[in-house]
Amino acid sequence: MDDSLLQVLTIPTAPYPDQRPGTSGLRKKVLVFQSRRNYLHNFIQSIFSSIDLRDRQGSTVVVGGDGRFFNRTAIEVIVQMAAANGVGRMIIGHHGIMSTPAISCVIRKYKAIGGIILTASHNPGGPDGDFGIKFNTANGGPAKEAVTNKIFQISRTIEEFAICPGLHVDLTTLGKQMFDLENKFKPFTVEIVDSVESYANLLRNIFDFAALKELLSGENHIKIRLDAMHGVVGPYVTRILCEELGCPGNSAINCVPLEDFGGHHPDPNLTYAADLVDSMRDGQYDFGAAFDGDGDRNMILGKHGFFVTPPDSVAVIADNIFCIPYFQHTGVRGFARSMPTSAALDRVAKATQIELYETPTGWKYFGNLMDAGRLSLCGEESFGTGGDHIREKDGLWSVLAWLSILATRKQSVEDILKDHWLKYGRNYFTRYDYDNVDIDAACEMMEDLEIMIVDKSFVKQRFAVEDKIYQVEKADNFEYTDPVDSTISRNQGLRIIFSDGSRIIYRLSGTGCDVATVRIYIDSYEKEQILEDTQVMLAPLATIALKISQLHLRTGRSGPSVIT
Repeated sequence: MDDSLLQVLTIPTAPYPDQRPGTSGLRKKVLVFQSRRNYLHNFIQSIFSSIDLRDRQGSTVVVGGDGRFFNRTAIEVIVQMAAANGVGRMIIGHHGIMSTPAISCVIRKYKAIGGIILTASHNPGGPDGDFGIKFNTANGGPAKEAVTNKIFQISRTIEEFAICPGLHVDLTTLGKQMFDLENKFKPFTVEIVDSVESYANLLRNIFDFAALKELLSGENHIKIRLDAMHGVVGPYVTRILCEELGCPGNSAINCVPLEDFGGHHPDPNLTYAADLVDSMRDGQYDFGAAFDGDGDRNMILGKHGFFVTPPDSVAVIADNIFCIPYFQHTGVRGFARSMPTSAALDRVAKATQIELYETPTGWKYFGNLMDAGRLSLCGEESFGTGGDHIREKDGLWSVLAWLSILATRKQSVEDILKDHWLKYGRNYFTRYDYDNVDIDAACEMMEDLEIMIVDKSFVKQRFAVEDKIYQVEKADNFEYTDPVDSTISRNQGLRIIFSDGSRIIYRLSGTGCDVATVRIYIDSYEKEQILEDTQVMLAPLATIALKISQLHLRTGRSGPSVIT
């Protein structure tokens, strides 16, 4: 045997029962990946085995991550296993870092069969934090349920994995690296690429960079504050906003990606991005934004820390969509929101006579509509907004969309929102997160709640709080039939809809471990009272939501961990 050829080994292994990918892939504590023998290898082999061998042979796969702890260790294993499983080329972000939107872009640009994204999104990082693995398919979007189910089934019966342990990649040097493997006719190629450039080029073709540069660095430029929260977006903000569009360097903070996100929670909301909110309060900045760990989520703020809810954000972008040159060329095919997201977008869709889709939580549902040419703009209440340029939500795209609106309308963020509410009325919206609830208690509560609300006697019930009376018009467990392929997604959240259109929604999230997050969403429409405090306006519905669910009693929790 030629000693210069790298050996491919087949290693026996035993399955784990808990490798079912969720909406955002497989997420576990770092310790799980480190301490359980072959835990990472099993799941990566299950991904490769889910792809037909004929499609896998000689194919291209993209890999990148948000830079969190264990990222580089995982990439080395993935590359070794990709080579052993017949993949012909790996495209990897410089230093192993690439944002989730950029990975979606690169998958589509290079016509890869898919990509492996190493992120736990907005979850904490570091040795004691979380790690995640997500598989995106050839359209650049998250794998559909049929694919993730196949991966899970393989993981439950796996007996061996293939690996090339002698293959070592240099992630620090841009360019191609070639490796000769035994029993392979062609060399295995690894290409280390600039993590920003392909994605930046895509944005240049969507937005008017000249107009944005004038807004950000021209004679009458606005002052902005961007917080990358030590996540993956830092280099993108520095290159695109500062170096190309002319923002002063001190406009962007926390732009160096860190394995533990600086000890913080990289979640762009009022709780975890409080430093940004505080820095906006004195009015020196006209616009602010924060991004999560892997760059797909965003929070928008106006002067004095004026908060734009994610449902309002996507509705305003929809109403001003032709401020973005891309949509002037493509037209608008449809709008969509996840079911828990407020109905603010619905009102814009109705006024503009554009089709509106209500989907379960999860970007894959939007991707299916985009691939069918039915959808141009969509959003989720969990700080995710995006267009059909890629198949992921996109934090930086959302910020440039807002800046494009500011450049065109020459108004403040707050004035744009208030004009929007005057035109359409206002959907008051909030979300209560109860984190780290015992999973058995959470599941039992949801089961009992479902039994209660689907009973016919629940409809028409009245709930009175102070001088407000709410009558139940409809209650169900949300079910979605995809209009493209007719697949049915059941058990997507418990809904209580009242006669005035107000809604209470209950969902479980993050059920991959021994604990879960219980989420309560509250949405209520007001035509006239548009400038009131959100929590005051929604307090009666919040009282009803807690009374119906008995959440505090059932979970032992006295209050939410996070209020959005």
